[in-house]
Amino acid sequence: MPKSYLLIVNEGPYGNERPYNALRLALELLKFDGTIVKVFLLGDGVQCAQAGQDTPQGYYNIERMVHSVANRGTVYA
Repeated sequence: MPKSYLLIVNEGPYGNERPYNALRLALELLKFDGTIVKVFLLGDGVQCAQAGQDTPQGYYNIERMVHSVANRGTVYA
């Protein structure tokens, strides 16, 4: 039976590491066969999917991470 996960991101893409950690977890979970991962972007978390982000120095590009999750799982914004 496949495992299913729902991750909720409700903070903006930069300023803290919560969105990064949630998306990193989603990408790791997607490595397992049969795993279903859904990410729900809520409130300020919707900004994580905004195209053309200007990534501050020292941060990962959250937009690219959202795109990678969407290619293998599901992202709701």
